[in-house]
Amino acid sequence: VLSFPATGLAAIAPDLLGDIVLCAPVIAIEARGQGKRPLDHWRHLTVHGVLHLLGFDHAEDAQARLMEAAECAALATLGVADPYQA
Repeated sequence: VLSFPATGLAAIAPDLLGDIVLCAPVIAIEARGQGKRPLDHWRHLTVHGVLHLLGFDHAEDAQARLMEAAECAALATLGVADPYQA
């Protein structure tokens, strides 16, 4: 998943966060390899990308914990189990 924040568009599109790019073949391979339902993996990566657009990051351990908690909370509302549980 790649996220590209919208910059310089606030005057004409104030609600636009940016773009998220997902690769369907990679998602299918990852889902299969991780034993996840493909739709759940799509949901997870979409939430992950949106959180990046909202300013979340996972470069540092503390940031990663906050981002993972936010992902899990959002995914729970979609009926998706914690993707970080083995």
